[in-house]
Amino acid sequence: MQLLRDSESGGRSIGYAPFPHLHRPGHRAPLHPRSECRQPAAPAAIPARPPDGDGRLRVLLVDSDPRATLLLEQYCRAILGQRLAHLATADSFPAAAARLEAMPFDVVLLDPDLKQSDGLDLLSRQTGRPFQTIIVSATTDLSLRAFEYGVLDFVPKPVSRDRLALALCRVARPREAAEPSDQFLAVRRRGRIDLVAINDLVYVEGADKYSELVLANGQRSFYDRCLGRLEATLPPSFVRIHKSYLVRFTMISRLIVLRGSRYFAELRNGLRLPVGRSRYEQIKSRLI
Repeated sequence: MQLLRDSESGGRSIGYAPFPHLHRPGHRAPLHPRSECRQPAAPAAIPARPPDGDGRLRVLLVDSDPRATLLLEQYCRAILGQRLAHLATADSFPAAAARLEAMPFDVVLLDPDLKQSDGLDLLSRQTGRPFQTIIVSATTDLSLRAFEYGVLDFVPKPVSRDRLALALCRVARPREAAEPSDQFLAVRRRGRIDLVAINDLVYVEGADKYSELVLANGQRSFYDRCLGRLEATLPPSFVRIHKSYLVRFTMISRLIVLRGSRYFAELRNGLRLPVGRSRYEQIKSRLI
């Protein structure tokens, strides 16, 4: 850790450098699966990795229909092959919550139409969830709501094995899951809905019940969700530095301490954002 002097402000700063480049300015993640997964060979299958635990997936199926669950299980086992480390099922909200509490999963295949509950609430309650989610549903109207939760894909019912294979191809290996590359936030605009790639997001500024997304290319997008809701939706790579700011942690280059116990996080683009006093030590400990 290098201790830096901040001659402009008369304070001091701590930080580390350099950082790897995250993405090209203006780059948007594709809205389709990776090219090598677009047309899986018949029978659809993902190339198996060695059965040594590296890159193998733990899958949870959440569906109240036992026949649909059985079909999904058969497809997952056939598609993933040796990449499947563990598969579990749940037919209700409480059962799914218990499964997620008992052990970590890499991907959850979820039909939100659960008996006496909304399955999407499962995602809102899993703050900083480490798993990726694929929605599997016959209700296509759910697709917009689902993408607001940062889900990976939406597979319509009745489920096609090839379509499910495309979705599973997009699932990052466990070591990559902390930084999803194919997740989006649905941003409503007049007359249209844009999908903003989470990988393009630098920070979020909260404003009461709403928030503003700030992207790597400088673009700002109004988002009709509060900062707390976004904190629960975004991956753990985003950290709350202030009551009004949520930042991609790898974009922080240093912390600056000014007179009067004022703290700021300087981003790699030179922008300074305030850091709450109660959050300073936590952010500092992660930087050191």
